[in-house]
Amino acid sequence: MPVALRKRVLVTGGAGFLGSHLCERLLTDGCEVLCVDNFFTGRRENIAHLMSAPYFEMLRHDVTFPLYVEVDEIYNLACPASPIHYQFDPVQTTKTSVHGAINMLGLAKRVKAKILQASTSEVYGDPQLHPQPESYRGSVNPVGPRACYDEGKRCAETLFFDYYRQHNLNIRVARIFNTYGPRMLPNDGRVVSNFIVQALKGENITVYGDGSQTRSFCYVSDLVDGLVRLMNAPDEVTGPVNIGNPREMTILELAQRVIDLTGSSSEVVLRPLPQDDPLQRQPDITLAKSALGWKPTIELETGLESTVAYFRDLLAVELAEAHPMAEVAE
Repeated sequence: MPVALRKRVLVTGGAGFLGSHLCERLLTDGCEVLCVDNFFTGRRENIAHLMSAPYFEMLRHDVTFPLYVEVDEIYNLACPASPIHYQFDPVQTTKTSVHGAINMLGLAKRVKAKILQASTSEVYGDPQLHPQPESYRGSVNPVGPRACYDEGKRCAETLFFDYYRQHNLNIRVARIFNTYGPRMLPNDGRVVSNFIVQALKGENITVYGDGSQTRSFCYVSDLVDGLVRLMNAPDEVTGPVNIGNPREMTILELAQRVIDLTGSSSEVVLRPLPQDDPLQRQPDITLAKSALGWKPTIELETGLESTVAYFRDLLAVELAEAHPMAEVAE
């Protein structure tokens, strides 16, 4: 593709789990990609294989500070997304969501770029409506330990729509539900990575609460496809649009599937449910189907197999590094 025809796309949080897969997809689609990350939760290993690509560039930068680049589209993914990481420095988490949104919206306004905000199902809080449509306004505790992420993302959505109304900015807002796949951090506290790592190590699988709470898990390639479709949709499709897999299951069911898939001898142990942890989470994707022609295609079993294989290899490398073979004397 001629350089002049290539879209210049900025991906903030591009070295993270989701961001790195998005960078890959955009390169495959013929875009010129600028990946921005401060490496708080992003990892260089996630994008190492992209560094030699002729239309890929990496920039270490924190989105809480302004960024001056020339781009056509912006995917704003920058923000820790797991409770362990976003609760580590809750003030910085809120700053990343709010100041980051302001800075990226300012950039989009200056260069007249189209911009997508990676929002979250957490804006629905512990929902009282099930499944959750985009019209549902949520049930969020604004002073709880999860509020730095929940309310930060809610404020970012507010800013996006205010820029849309006040400055006629071309925006997209995606509400992302539970996503899993290769390149998840092994210590990020998310249920899929937790269960797989514990099962592979033969440790007890930790379930919080009684395990009857539900989640819906979307494989990362499906999720990325939804984001790209939303960005490429007609301008009147601003969102918010739920992007997630509507197949709902209990946490205990997920634990058993992981045990079966890994052949582990792990047993399930129950621990107290964290404050404000949602009891139900399932997206209504009616809008995504009608406006984007999108629905997930990867079955849970297939996605889990790929994710287990990734963590099996990762743990093998970590074990080899921790216990290198002794040098053989000549």
